[in-house]
Amino acid sequence: MKVLFELFISFFRTGLFTFGGGYAMLPLLRQELVTEKKWLSEDELLNYFSIGGCTPGIIAINVATFCGYKLKKSIGAVVATTAVVLPSMIVIILIASSLNKMATNQSILHIFNGVKIGVAALLIKVVYDLGAQIYFANKRKLVPAVIFLCAVSGLILARLSAVKIIVGAFFTGGVLTLLKRRLK
Repeated sequence: MKVLFELFISFFRTGLFTFGGGYAMLPLLRQELVTEKKWLSEDELLNYFSIGGCTPGIIAINVATFCGYKLKKSIGAVVATTAVVLPSMIVIILIASSLNKMATNQSILHIFNGVKIGVAALLIKVVYDLGAQIYFANKRKLVPAVIFLCAVSGLILARLSAVKIIVGAFFTGGVLTLLKRRLK
């Protein structure tokens, strides 16, 4: 029961302080679930984000469900998913009740612009950390680094959609794995 309560608090806090989508959760969940609680390994969390990004639905909900299930099976999945969604539901209800006033309030608009900048900084750090982890986890091999740089370049320079990047990386990784097996 204690683990379920801690799981709820961890995901509620993450849902409460995460702005900017599911990937903005990664630094918070990494700190909470990998570094502090040691419930997951870094690789497990990254795998959950990868799978959560490829499966239908909201990535935050998918990741919460996977993490909760890993820790406490079905009840853990329900607790983590409920916890990550609850803060957003509360905030949306509060915002909806005063939307007309907030839409023209310059102070509120400046606050949200500041939050966007903070989220952008967090995402840059996550991209850097993921890139470094992929590079070093693959024993400094060139191919994963090139795939990573191509994906980032495709997003930034070619303005490809995230779906195209994920599908391209999926197929590139699969083809390279098959070629590697055949060469052995």
